[in-house]
Amino acid sequence: MDTVQQEATARARELQRSWYGEPLGALFRRLIDDLGLNQARLAAVLGLSAPMLSQLMSGQRAKIGNPAVVQRVQALQELAGQVADGSVSAAEATGRMDEIKKSQGGSVLTATGQASSGTGAPTVRRVVREIQSLLRSVAAAGDIIDAADSLSPTHPELAEFLRVYGAGRTADAVAHYESHQN
Repeated sequence: MDTVQQEATARARELQRSWYGEPLGALFRRLIDDLGLNQARLAAVLGLSAPMLSQLMSGQRAKIGNPAVVQRVQALQELAGQVADGSVSAAEATGRMDEIKKSQGGSVLTATGQASSGTGAPTVRRVVREIQSLLRSVAAAGDIIDAADSLSPTHPELAEFLRVYGAGRTADAVAHYESHQN
C-alpha cells in the first residue's frame, strides 16, 4: 500500500472512530467473534454486500451510507452484549439475528406521532433505540458526553438525557424512559 492509500485509510478509520466510536474493522471483528459469525454471515445480517463490508473493515470506505444498516449494527452490538452476559443463549441469538436482518430501520413513529401501523405499537425498547440512533447519527459518544458536561450545571436533566441516550447502554435508556413516562 502506498503512502497516499495509507493516509486515506488512516483518515477513514479516524472518521469511523468519530462516527461509530471505534474503527469499523475492530467493531465488526468483535461482532464476528462474539456472535460466532463469519464475514459473509455478518454482511448478510447487516444487509451489506461482502465487498462493502470488507471495504468498511479495511478503511477503504469510511461511512455506512444506509441508516437501517447503522441500526442493525447497533442491534447486533446490543445482542453481542446480551450473549456475553448470558441473558441470551446462542440459539436465541441466531433467531434474533434473523429478526435484525429483516428489520428495515426507519422511524417507529409517523409524522403525526402515532405508532406506525405495520408492526403495531412500538415497544419502549424500539422507541429508545430510535432516540439512540438519532443522537448517535448526529455526534460521536465523546462529543455527546462533552455536551452533557457543558449543560450539567444549568440543565442537569437534559445533560442526563444526553448521557443516557447518547452514550449509555440501551437497558439504562429503557429504564430512564420508563421512569419518566406519565
